[in-house]
Amino acid sequence: MMMNEIINIKSKLNQIKKIWTPKIIEQMNDYHIKVAKFKDEFVWHSHTDTDEVFIVIEGSMTIHFRDKDVHLNKGDMYVVPKGIEHKPSAINECEVLLIEPAGTVNTGDVDSELKASNKEWI
Repeated sequence: MMMNEIINIKSKLNQIKKIWTPKIIEQMNDYHIKVAKFKDEFVWHSHTDTDEVFIVIEGSMTIHFRDKDVHLNKGDMYVVPKGIEHKPSAINECEVLLIEPAGTVNTGDVDSELKASNKEWI
């Protein structure tokens, strides 16, 4: 973990080989800044104690809610409020920056085979 250095987000994203496996690239106070690649559908889940920030770096994605869908394109950002059930998806591979409290599990309150380590740095 190196702090106070220039971080090239695209270079970090190029190190990710498996979709739905967020990796930490930096820490700001008690928050982790993560990068991930999305493709196909994730699982329905929520984060009881925290909001979740999605920033699309490349591609497009959809965040499904029980009552609507939010479509995000390159350069778009969306905050999912804490406790709201959602399911990200992407038809084609999408590169995303996530900002969330350290220790946040990608599957939230759901036990799934897509659950990733929330401690892996690249």
